[in-house]
Amino acid sequence: MEYGLLGEKLGHSFSPQIHRALAGYGYRLLPTPPEEVEPLLRERKFKGLNVTIPYKRSVMPLCDEIDPRAAAIGAVNTVVNRDGRLTGYNTDIDGLIYMARRAGVELSGKKVVILGSGGTSRTAQAAAQELGAAEIVTVSRKGADNYENLSRHKDAQVIVNATPVGMFPRCGEAPVSLALFPCLTGVLDVVYNPLRTALLMEAEQRGLPCSCGLPMLVAQAKESAGLFTGVSIPDSRTEEVLQELTAQLRNIVLIGMPGCGKSSVGRVLAGRLGKQFADLDQLVEEEARKPIPRIFSEDGEEAFRRLESEVIRKIGAATGHVLSAGGGAVTRRENYAPLHQNGVIVHILRDLSLLPTAGRPVSQSTDLQELWRKREPLYAAFADWTVDNAGTIADAADEIEKELSRR
Repeated sequence: MEYGLLGEKLGHSFSPQIHRALAGYGYRLLPTPPEEVEPLLRERKFKGLNVTIPYKRSVMPLCDEIDPRAAAIGAVNTVVNRDGRLTGYNTDIDGLIYMARRAGVELSGKKVVILGSGGTSRTAQAAAQELGAAEIVTVSRKGADNYENLSRHKDAQVIVNATPVGMFPRCGEAPVSLALFPCLTGVLDVVYNPLRTALLMEAEQRGLPCSCGLPMLVAQAKESAGLFTGVSIPDSRTEEVLQELTAQLRNIVLIGMPGCGKSSVGRVLAGRLGKQFADLDQLVEEEARKPIPRIFSEDGEEAFRRLESEVIRKIGAATGHVLSAGGGAVTRRENYAPLHQNGVIVHILRDLSLLPTAGRPVSQSTDLQELWRKREPLYAAFADWTVDNAGTIADAADEIEKELSRR
């Protein structure tokens, strides 16, 4: 075996893809129960390992040498086998420093509050110290600084979430409210699934520099790959892999008036980008086991909207999709966060005179001009940008692709 990721329950991991892209070597996942960790390291039938939860501390006694940074943190995430001698390193600290600098979150001279007290928290503490933080506070569920007395640290300038709160499938949860910290200048969240946690979306709303953990994941892998191979990899390659991974993961969400061409454009776009296509109206019908006109006539619009929101909550947590949202999805503000957490939202615009109304209960029961007057500001509030579907479906898909390449 060349290289791999050692952990107990790895689930879905991007590590093999990232390492292959960075250095081209063989890399595989090694979901390993606790009793098999020591035999694996003692056999030394590998060139290098990355180590994740819960073994970052327990592998340390099995190494012949520990890098000083890893020793100071008390955790190892990279083990290199050099002629049968194992050396343990911690590249997570490099990843976190890269994430902060890339996001423009300045820690030097700042009061940094780190949420969590586990291994990732220790890495964040070391990174904050290395970056010159003036004060570092660790918040845990128990202890002197806990979630019940956060008000004593309302002067925090940087928040680092080093807990799994907000991670899939617990999307929408946040460890704290940023309203507690009026002096904030930046927010970092080590969670990378979803791409925007509830904490980061609140930071966005407040205009704060912020980042998810995906840059950290790629940057620490780059440092590990350099240790494995002895070849330095430039940061430019980190950015290339990060952009590729982000493009792969993000959803493209299409909103707009009923009949504006969302589904048609979406299918073309999904085919071009290699993403799955999902029509949210179709998913609602499948959930209800009846067509939308029957849902409206038998259960009413409010029941339809509740079901639509539930479908949006579920599909919005997925990645790698092109989503066609119903025309009225924007009428519930609660739908924004699940659509935005992994996606860019594109408003498809089409002349009202060209919009079909057959089979569309709201369009049939409401004057389209009046419907547009009510919904236009809602589409504008949801959308990252607008595409005019005045030409062909291919033209609209082209325009979206061009804009995506710039983001």
